Amino acid sequence: MACKKDGHASVWQELLRDWRTLKRLHGKQRLEFLWDYYKWRVIACVCAIAAVSTFASILWEGQKPCRLRVCVALNTAADCSEWFSSFIGELQADGKAGTVDINFDQTFDCSSDFHQVQQLEIMSFVSSGQMDAAVCGEDMYRYLLELNACLPLDQGLPEELYKALSAGGKLVRGTAGLTEGHNIPAAPEERAEGYYAVDLTDSAFGELYNQTETGPEPLYAVIISNTEHLEECQRLIESLTET
Repeated sequence: MACKKDGHASVWQELLRDWRTLKRLHGKQRLEFLWDYYKWRVIACVCAIAAVSTFASILWEGQKPCRLRVCVALNTAADCSEWFSSFIGELQADGKAGTVDINFDQTFDCSSDFHQVQQLEIMSFVSSGQMDAAVCGEDMYRYLLELNACLPLDQGLPEELYKALSAGGKLVRGTAGLTEGHNIPAAPEERAEGYYAVDLTDSAFGELYNQTETGPEPLYAVIISNTEHLEECQRLIESLTET
């Protein structure tokens, strides 16, 4: 007990000494004194506050109701935020609670040095339920197929819309579970064929935001299989396919 008391007294005496020193100093000298003697404590406090704030922010965001989460990875660097702002306004006009989270990502490019990082990011979004739909080019669409992440559109779209898109040749046939990686074929039972994407190349959206140097490239809209917001995904597909 004596040691503890002595320790407390020593800390208190040190604080009093520093306080007296601080009162004798002026202006910039005070800042220099605090930085020289307390910088590591200040840094530790700032880091702790930042960590707690980040954790609290994540918890807060997780509690908010969400109506739709979309990942947008176009073939170009075009800024389609204006189109999505208009869509969000129309979607939320019904007054239902919930935010709309649009992740405007960089082009999903297999030749990129950061391609594996992009793959892991997409995989984590899909598995954690942080993606309900995707608007993307061919590379990302193929990767979503490999993950078996795409919902068959005969299950995901209203019958009338499905038939209209099918009649217009807008549904894209693919094979889910194409590869397990490094071009190793997936097991036959995992290779399910079906219509998993809507072709947006000739849509009004595609004409606005898919003009590459070599002309339009394949651009798709996909519904993710584990979505909890199917109705909102359907409304997104309807808006994206308008001509």
